[in-house]
Amino acid sequence: MAAITRILSINSGSSSIKFALFAFSGNEEKVLLAGAVEHIGQSVGRIWLDQENRRVLDRHEAFPGQDSALQAIVGMLGELGMTHPDAIGHRIVSGGPYHLAHIPIDAQVLNDLRNALPFAPLHLPAEIAAIEALQKIWPDKMQVACLDTAFHQSLPEVAARLPLPRNLWQEGVRKYGFHGLSYEYIVSQLADAGKAPSIIAHLGNGASMAAVADGRCLDTTMGLTPTGGLIMGTRSGDLDPGVLLYLLSEKNYNASQLERLLNHLSGLLGISASSGDMQTLLAQRDQNPLAAEAIAQFAYSARKHIGSLMAVLGGVQRLIFTGGIGEHAAAIRWAICRPLAGLGFQLDPAANAETSAGKTRKISSPTSPVEILVMPTDEDLMIARHTRRLLDSPHSPAAHTP
Repeated sequence: MAAITRILSINSGSSSIKFALFAFSGNEEKVLLAGAVEHIGQSVGRIWLDQENRRVLDRHEAFPGQDSALQAIVGMLGELGMTHPDAIGHRIVSGGPYHLAHIPIDAQVLNDLRNALPFAPLHLPAEIAAIEALQKIWPDKMQVACLDTAFHQSLPEVAARLPLPRNLWQEGVRKYGFHGLSYEYIVSQLADAGKAPSIIAHLGNGASMAAVADGRCLDTTMGLTPTGGLIMGTRSGDLDPGVLLYLLSEKNYNASQLERLLNHLSGLLGISASSGDMQTLLAQRDQNPLAAEAIAQFAYSARKHIGSLMAVLGGVQRLIFTGGIGEHAAAIRWAICRPLAGLGFQLDPAANAETSAGKTRKISSPTSPVEILVMPTDEDLMIARHTRRLLDSPHSPAAHTP
């Protein structure tokens, strides 16, 4: 019987931690449990856990910070009789120019991630805090940085280079792309492994798209940081750089004020003046014209980016929706695709309206020139797969532990 390797996947946000524990044996992979700690830093938080598709724990308590949240996760694993994981994998949004591939974490890598903070200021602080907290809890366990930017290293220079002085390229100012773990999972699930020209739309509170052909990313909508591209829940997406110059010179904004504006106060929240949550806006749109306007602008932004990625690919055979909005919001898929029917994106209304979550399904009409799919993504599994691969590598620290 093959030895069982248990990998804990950690996906840290500023106020939440999602986690999953996987068991690998030979070619078999199984999720043992999955859960989350939510509302970290607030007066009342929540921790929940699913095991074998059944909610086995759901309780409310305060989690002052990442340390207490991770201590709760570790304690819960102990309550369930789960042995300590063999390794821990972390979703790391960006390693900046320092790391472009998944890598075991040592002191140098951790220092490089701290230096990469300007490339993902919204995400990296919580991710680094989680690594440091687990180093205290399990100092002997291998931890791995699984980079959202790794999938996009196939970008040709014509797509990756920004139209700025060349010295900035040498300093790492370029398009990196994000949501790579999600895109990689989707490609791995396709029968042709992404050979056909495809646009993958990862739509959630953070949203991006990628043009994929021959299994490689040719372009993507996010750039240097996860702030660019499509309109998002609270992020602006692409802006005329002159807007920032205006705010600096005429409104006396400083860098921290700009960061807050672009990442926390813009997007759907800024347009609607009420919420950055798509489900909330959909519920309000018939009574609230600003909610309807935010939804319309989101769909408009998505259509524009689909058009630009079609140009990159020279034509498209497949459009895939994934992410929380992409998988669950039929009204948004309709708003995006209906005006593009003349370009070959023809939805089947009944198939689009189905609500069977967790399954890949075709929602294009039988005569649609472009196949349109809804696919669930699994970033946690990709984290676990890469962590297992590096754990089993002869060059990993664990491989030399007596």
